[in-house]
Amino acid sequence: MFTLLHHPFCPQSRFIRLILGEHGLDVRPVEERVWERREAFLTLNPAGTTPVLIAEGIPAVPGAGIIADYLDETYGERIGERRLLPTSMPERIEVRRLMAWFNEKFFEEVSGPLVTERIYKRFMGEEIGGGPPETDVMRAARTNVRYHLAYIGWLARTRNYLAGDRLTYADLAAAAHLSAIDYLGDVPWVEDEAAKAWYARIKSRPSFRPLLSEWLAGVPASRTYVDLDF
Repeated sequence: MFTLLHHPFCPQSRFIRLILGEHGLDVRPVEERVWERREAFLTLNPAGTTPVLIAEGIPAVPGAGIIADYLDETYGERIGERRLLPTSMPERIEVRRLMAWFNEKFFEEVSGPLVTERIYKRFMGEEIGGGPPETDVMRAARTNVRYHLAYIGWLARTRNYLAGDRLTYADLAAAAHLSAIDYLGDVPWVEDEAAKAWYARIKSRPSFRPLLSEWLAGVPASRTYVDLDF
């Protein structure tokens, strides 16, 4: 049994939850509000970011990329052809490139600002940056998502999945970040049918069901978030 320190709308945490779901591994999710900077949490991850994976007999595993590598090295061979990180080096490089694209670039330009402004700041005190969302920040993120969605659409039109012929970490990372902002209704799905069709395939997987059950009081989910046939 794993314990995952996460926030329900942290995109990187959602990525790890999808990986654990695809592996069929039991996990106990524990919500962590990183802005509170709990001393016990900072001891586990001095960077003060989620997710952090905890398992008996090993040190705490901090960060989405490190956790993804740990899970592949520990459990990847067990699922054979469904392994989420390919074995050939060219494929591994491409999957890792796209993982970084979404967990770093997409997060910095789109999902991070939107989740922070529209969700996190609702629970943060003014002394640590809470308060009303900054409209300029949200406007920029909503502009940026259009370019990222077009890139996803291009990948989806030229490949079966984002990094090749089968499901990999690349798909789960992209879908995790999109899911967080799709909850808020900030994905312009009408602009790219290929991206929309790819996301609908990933969203229909059993590993996605726990994410779709996440609700935030006072912030209703968008129609496309709960509709598998959007």
